[in-house]
Amino acid sequence: MVTIILLIIIYLAFISLGLPDSLLGVTWPAMQIEWGMPLDAAGLIAMLTTGSTILSSFLSGHIINKFETGKVTFISCMMTGGALLGISFAPSYFWLLVLAIPLGLGAGSVDTALNNYVALHYKAHHMNWLHSFWGVGATLGPLIMAQTLLMTSSWRLGYQRIASFQLILAFILLLSLPLWTKHKTLFEKVKEADDSPPEEKSKEKHVYKIKGVKHALLTFLFYVAVELSIGLWGSSFLVEMKSLSIEVAASWIAMYYGGITLGRFISGFVSFRLTNIQMIRIGILIALFGSVLLLLPLPNFILMVAFVLIGLGLAPIFPAMIHETPTRFGKNHSQIIIGYQMGFGYIGSAILPPLFGVVVRNTSMVIFPFYIAACILIMLFCSERLTTLTKKVDL
Repeated sequence: MVTIILLIIIYLAFISLGLPDSLLGVTWPAMQIEWGMPLDAAGLIAMLTTGSTILSSFLSGHIINKFETGKVTFISCMMTGGALLGISFAPSYFWLLVLAIPLGLGAGSVDTALNNYVALHYKAHHMNWLHSFWGVGATLGPLIMAQTLLMTSSWRLGYQRIASFQLILAFILLLSLPLWTKHKTLFEKVKEADDSPPEEKSKEKHVYKIKGVKHALLTFLFYVAVELSIGLWGSSFLVEMKSLSIEVAASWIAMYYGGITLGRFISGFVSFRLTNIQMIRIGILIALFGSVLLLLPLPNFILMVAFVLIGLGLAPIFPAMIHETPTRFGKNHSQIIIGYQMGFGYIGSAILPPLFGVVVRNTSMVIFPFYIAACILIMLFCSERLTTLTKKVDL
């Protein structure tokens, strides 16, 4: 019973993780007009949020090992809820810059904490379904804000509504703290009853020295780079190179994100039959096939299929990589390594998509499919090399 209740709370927490992710893009036009800011001023807010998330991800392993998952999740949720509430009352642009820091710090910690907890205590299908619930949150956030703007013309009220959800969840997490302790005790009793020998602590002084870790970090970096690059530049590619209307291009990119969300839901069932490593390999190959379709002179409707295929292929990679981390590198190191993986993922999102934009400005959007295919190929190489180094090959 404890395990089920805790799992429901974690599912709710994953929805809350996705809720704030798209808010800035939706509300910035209104903020920009209210404060008379230039269009690109939103970039600094995004940079501060992402930078804080990266820092939090790298430190989260050490913090969680000291304060435990339940407390860190509660504090992180309070930070994000408080930051969102603060933004709703922000009197000027300056306060958005200030509040972007606790918003990023809270997001990075709770993301890493919950991913590691599920990787250690639950089956692979839950990891896939949980990440599909993040997609639910990422979809609900803009919908809540859009409805609020439509009915009240107030972006501040939209932030207050989403902040309220976060703070209510924080209260639930506070009440659930004894459950985390009880669940940990039950889990330790199960381990003691297990006949398998206890895991020995690694003699490596630093996780970077553990065989395969660098390849895992690079896999995450290029995975997130592909996922966000398609979201950021896919519509521009369709408009500029394929002469689609902005509305049609936007709907195709929405289908790409729908492919990721649906793919993760389906992956939860597939994980009953396939291992994490098999799902990662198949996912990368499907995404690569989709990217190859973008390179070919095919009818436009095939391009729609290509974007959906890439989304479906990407879907199982992130959850399966996270869930396989304790198996590959040991439970003693999983929390820190997952934090580093999340950090490198955020680095990939902060560097490669904007860098591609700089390159395109001086060349042409025609290179977009080649860039996506190259990133997926690098991801495939790093993933297969990681599998070989950790001796977990599944044919």
